[in-house]
Amino acid sequence: MNGPLDRREFLKASLVTAGSAAAALGAAGRLSADGSPGEWRNRQAGMKYRRLGRTGFMVSEIVQGGDPITPDNRRHVEVAVERGLNYLDTAPVYAGGKSEPGYAQVLRSVGRDRVFLTTKVSPLGGARNQAYQEIFAGLTRAEQESILKEVAADLRERDATLPSYMGNYFQGQLQEIETDALSDALERRYPGKIDARATYAETMVRSVEESLRRLKTDHVDILMCPHGASSYAETQIPEVHETFEKLRQEGKVRALGVSAHNDPAGVLRGAIASGVYSAAMVAYNLVNHAHVAPALEEAKKADFGVIAMKVAQAMFEPNRDATPRPERVALLERTVPDESLNVFQKAYRFGLSNPHLSAVISNMVDEKQVKENLAVIEGS
Repeated sequence: MNGPLDRREFLKASLVTAGSAAAALGAAGRLSADGSPGEWRNRQAGMKYRRLGRTGFMVSEIVQGGDPITPDNRRHVEVAVERGLNYLDTAPVYAGGKSEPGYAQVLRSVGRDRVFLTTKVSPLGGARNQAYQEIFAGLTRAEQESILKEVAADLRERDATLPSYMGNYFQGQLQEIETDALSDALERRYPGKIDARATYAETMVRSVEESLRRLKTDHVDILMCPHGASSYAETQIPEVHETFEKLRQEGKVRALGVSAHNDPAGVLRGAIASGVYSAAMVAYNLVNHAHVAPALEEAKKADFGVIAMKVAQAMFEPNRDATPRPERVALLERTVPDESLNVFQKAYRFGLSNPHLSAVISNMVDEKQVKENLAVIEGS
């Protein structure tokens, strides 16, 4: 092709080069179970691992969530690593800001090179929504009504608020979906109206630098941005792609991912189509299986890594309430009838029965949960 590459083509070309380098690194080590190159860390007999798509990272089938981690609640993570777990997930907002400092102590104890480390850009969604709320407030009543009709049509078309798809994992989830959809509509109708560099690029850079300082490391293996996307559109933001490439070239991040409770199939398809993302963490469980499973199959064909979240949370009341939802638990027990397993173990067993997933994430809070949950994948 003659002439200069456009911005998206340049990013894709850069990432192909980076992916080739990662594959070469993996090939110098060991191969994954299917014979493809993989980068191994903390490999231990008895633990099961799967390849996280084009990242090449060979991750334990259960990975550690960061919500309960603090400097005073971290010993169980070290125990999990001792048993072969090798992927740690966190975010600036987890545990009221204490999760990243907690993981810093874990890394110092177990060794940074034994685990894959992920953090997220938690402030991005708020910055984006605030910018578009200001635009919305300045519109005429007729313009606002037109936008809201567009939002309602968009949500219906995507089934974004359908109970069996949405899952109802936390209080305020519906409002979050609607707010994000409003920003999407405003971005479509009024492109260029917000300060994209300040909203996206500067927010990302500041968030990453602060996370690295709290984690006491010089890089993360995966940066998830946005943290909590709600639509295909949120994976198509050029400034996010460009800022990731800048951070990657600086050695601060290695791969770009996205996380999504809402419209997980749409977000996943958008991330794959972008050509920039390499992995995603999306809500997938027995409740939303029919909606999400086809997108997981597409991801596998595209060599795109997916970690499932809300696998067990879907069985309980919102906001990590320990109260089971009887109809959902009954469905799970019919699907995974092994009486020797508890609800959490059955949920993870169901999730991992999907070969298109790389792993499931568990917010294990203590050594008892580590022992119980890792038992689902240990022993072979």
